[in-house]
Amino acid sequence: MEFESEDAAKIFYDKYARQLGFVMRVMSCRRSEKDGRILARRLGCNKEGHCVSIRGKFGAVRKPRPSTREGCKAMIHVKYDKSGKWVITKFVKEHNHPLVVSAREARQTMDEKDKQIQELTIELRNKKRLCSTYQEQLAAFMKIVEEHTDQLSRKVQNVVTNLKEFESIEQELLHPR
Repeated sequence: MEFESEDAAKIFYDKYARQLGFVMRVMSCRRSEKDGRILARRLGCNKEGHCVSIRGKFGAVRKPRPSTREGCKAMIHVKYDKSGKWVITKFVKEHNHPLVVSAREARQTMDEKDKQIQELTIELRNKKRLCSTYQEQLAAFMKIVEEHTDQLSRKVQNVVTNLKEFESIEQELLHPR
C-alpha cells in the first residue's frame, strides 16, 4: 500500500487497529543524516515489547505497576519512497494477545487530537491577547502615576521655594539692618 504522507499512514493504521481491537503505538523512526527528515517509521501494537523496570541506586524509582506490554510483534513499517509516497515495506498481522479494547483504553483519534489542539491554540491566543491588553493598561497606569509624581514634585518644590522666600522675609522683618 502507498500513502501520500506519513500522517496518512498513521491514520490508516490507527483506524485498522481500532477495527481489529488493539491500540496503535507510534514506534521508532529512521531519519536522514543530511537533513534530519524522517525516512521510515514503524507503527505497531501498544503491547509491543516488554516493560523494563527502572531502578535507581537505592532500589526502584517508581512503585511497580503491572506491565501492559506482552511482547506483541504486530506492526507495519512504512518507508518514504523515491516516488514521494510512503510505502508499507513490512506487515506483521499476528498478535500474541486477545484483541479487545475497552472504551477507556482506546486512544483518541487523530481528529479528536487535532480538535483539542485547535481549542487549546485558540485559548492560548485569547490568553495572549488578554495579557497584551493588561500590559497596555499597566503601561498607561504607570504613565499616569509618573505624570502625577512629576506634578507632586513640582508642587513640593514650589512649596519649598515659597517657604525659603517666606523665611528670608521673616528674617528681614525680625532683624532689620
